[in-house]
Amino acid sequence: MTPKLPSLKPAELIRAPGKAGWKPVRQTGSHIILWKEGFERPVPVPLHNKTLKHSLRDEIIKQSGLTSEQFEKLL
Repeated sequence: MTPKLPSLKPAELIRAPGKAGWKPVRQTGSHIILWKEGFERPVPVPLHNKTLKHSLRDEIIKQSGLTSEQFEKLL
């Protein structure tokens, strides 16, 4: 069973993949672009003041190659 993840603000969401080796490489408009060696595509994270929707949070976790359990441990 997957753990229930909390609602997160973008800054909180960027910190967790950072602990897994993802680095912010640039900012394009209101999006931070994360990159990790060995991955084909960068992961864009919107940088807004409000919390992210659960579906967007889950998609960012998926694109970063992490499971919900791994992500929760990085929080």
